Amino acid sequence: MRIDILTIFPDFFGVLDISLLGKARERGIIELGVHDLRDYTHDRHRTVDDTPYGGGAGMVMRPEPWGEALDATLTPDTVVIVPTPAGVPFTQAAARELAQEKHLLFTCGRYEGIDQRVIDYAASTVRVREISLGDYVLNGGEVATMAMIEAIGRLVPGVIGNPESLTEESHEQGLLEYPSYTKPSMWRERSVPAVLLSGNHKAIADWRHEQQLERTRRVRPDLLPDGE
Repeated sequence: MRIDILTIFPDFFGVLDISLLGKARERGIIELGVHDLRDYTHDRHRTVDDTPYGGGAGMVMRPEPWGEALDATLTPDTVVIVPTPAGVPFTQAAARELAQEKHLLFTCGRYEGIDQRVIDYAASTVRVREISLGDYVLNGGEVATMAMIEAIGRLVPGVIGNPESLTEESHEQGLLEYPSYTKPSMWRERSVPAVLLSGNHKAIADWRHEQQLERTRRVRPDLLPDGE
């Protein structure tokens, strides 16, 4: 998979050089390109924004730098991802779907967003997905892009050493993850549930499933079908 990012803060993404995603890049599983949008400006102030037509507060990102940046990075396989609070909610299912793509291009807007014509132009050429990280507003698209890359990247085959660990996580199979425990078996007068020490694999599996159901009912009942 190749991932490209368009942003006015390229240094923000240095963290992608570490941890599992950094190792995936070293092994050639994921290719990453971070591009400074200001490199596609042509005035001495490297201007990327201007006042909105129709009036209103804030500034809007100009289309010209975005157009040149898109022309330099789009391929026939590209899926353009626009992080925006006006998009569809990002989910684990969306992460799994996007992990199958060959090329993702993240567009990190700032201020009051990107001129709508940029989104429309991209959509006339390739697939575009406007995605929201949640029902709140951030200062720009960089934080949302980081979260989505982390969620998507770890699902790319070969990134996680033990792929079975992905099947028991929260939001897989529609349930939240069960609680986890490790050594020591007793800590500050709190013991590990006895079933986990029993060696009975069926009993452990049943307990974990019940814990998933209980946690989901308590924390995210909206994830369960009626009657669960």
